[in-house]
Amino acid sequence: MTTAPRGDLERIFYALEQANVRYLVVGGVAVVLHGHPRLTADLDLVVALEPANVRSAVEALANLGYRPRAPIPLAAFADPEQRRAWIEEKGLTVLSLASPEFPLTEVDLFAAEPIPFEPAYARALSVSIGGVRITAAGLEDLIALKRRAGRPKDLADVEALEAIARERGEDGNA
Repeated sequence: MTTAPRGDLERIFYALEQANVRYLVVGGVAVVLHGHPRLTADLDLVVALEPANVRSAVEALANLGYRPRAPIPLAAFADPEQRRAWIEEKGLTVLSLASPEFPLTEVDLFAAEPIPFEPAYARALSVSIGGVRITAAGLEDLIALKRRAGRPKDLADVEALEAIARERGEDGNA
């Protein structure tokens, strides 16, 4: 049974679930979902880039008041040619969204899949919070993404996630 969502993240995940969006949480929130407490300032999402799925994702987020920080229409993110142009011409990696309704929770949507989506989705961690289903990158995929990012905080996350993998008896090496 799904209860009324209370927190910012819970409300975002509820909206995505109601819109049947296929996504993976990556970044700091995914690290927390795997069991390592840490602070994070945003929600990093990889959405399956089929046009209908992307449209559902941007509509769900727009209904929560999310708008791009850049002066572009959010709906344009659903256009694969537009995303490709932003990637090639502007070096876009993620589209950052902000909402006056959720001033402390920025959402970053990956413009291209940083990992092959379908296999990663099949390996994903699925958790339920308050009856809302959340799909996060699996431990191995998350470690690979963090290792590739290579920033000091990402490398610290890799150490913590590898320790979790050892505790669980999982390989964790990607």
